[in-house]
Amino acid sequence: MTPDSSGAAARLVDRFPELSAQAIVSHLVPPRQFADASFESYRPDRDYPSQGAALAAVRTLAQSWTSRGGGGLFSRRKQPETLPGVYLDGGFGVGKTHLLAALWHAAPGRKYFGTFIEYTALVGAVGYATAVDLLKGATLVAIDEFELDDPGDTMIMTRLLGELAASGSKLAATSNTPPNALGEGRFAAQDFLREIQSLASKFTTIRIDGLDYRHRDAAGAATALTEEQLVVAASGAERRTEDDFDALIAHLADVHPSRYVELVAGLDAVVLREVHPFTSQTDALRFVAFVDRLYDAQVRVLATGTPFDQVFPEEMLGGGYRKKYLRATSRLVALTAPR
Repeated sequence: MTPDSSGAAARLVDRFPELSAQAIVSHLVPPRQFADASFESYRPDRDYPSQGAALAAVRTLAQSWTSRGGGGLFSRRKQPETLPGVYLDGGFGVGKTHLLAALWHAAPGRKYFGTFIEYTALVGAVGYATAVDLLKGATLVAIDEFELDDPGDTMIMTRLLGELAASGSKLAATSNTPPNALGEGRFAAQDFLREIQSLASKFTTIRIDGLDYRHRDAAGAATALTEEQLVVAASGAERRTEDDFDALIAHLADVHPSRYVELVAGLDAVVLREVHPFTSQTDALRFVAFVDRLYDAQVRVLATGTPFDQVFPEEMLGGGYRKKYLRATSRLVALTAPR
């Protein structure tokens, strides 16, 4: 990732990662910042009692899961009315992913952890039947940032989760949208009400309130650099890539989202020049998926041009994907912060 003998820096646009179905599934683990997440390391904000209540509830679920003869949600001797999944509902940065990862670490046997887009990307990359075969029988399927973007995703995830639950897998998910409101503002949700209600019926919902921890000790604005500042900052990141923003956005269209995880593998920093606001929602959504992989890998972002908290225009923020864009903005604020 260092400059080659000609002095040219490595570029993301020169990376074309290939992943087998098994390799994609092997990446379905918590991101590295949650590799050691536990219930003990979760720090609830005392100003928001729901955080402590959520911690206690999820911890109890894990304990009842592994205890012999327990009657909790994940107990083998569960009550008939017990739902197969738990759903952590709350805003950005309140610790939902930490609790989900802690639950994953506590789960025995074969288990998977991925974002909603990673599961839909898996289906897109290998096909529905193969995805079911790969995931079926897992002890736990954890789904971070659960969201429904279109009717196709609604029906695919309804079928997938139904089959996994029928195979005995337990489900755990996080989102900033209650399960019975998924899809609102994105498409004619009423036309798919049965599918949405079917999804909601699989989860016990636990609400978590609070402030975005990423902004508690930092200004809520993404950092944009001058070219001179960028050169100095980039010199401290040996494993980095350098790309023009437009070139990267074009490249993302040529790489399947399931492979974005390998696109950023091994990097300390990504340098982007001449960042500007999006005009295409398709491009913006691909970039959101890319930002998720950057954030999971904790890859620093160094950029010139428009600050990243200004790249999603008002008409996009006012649409059905608002929460996706706000999540990406929150993460970009953290990734561009000086270190």
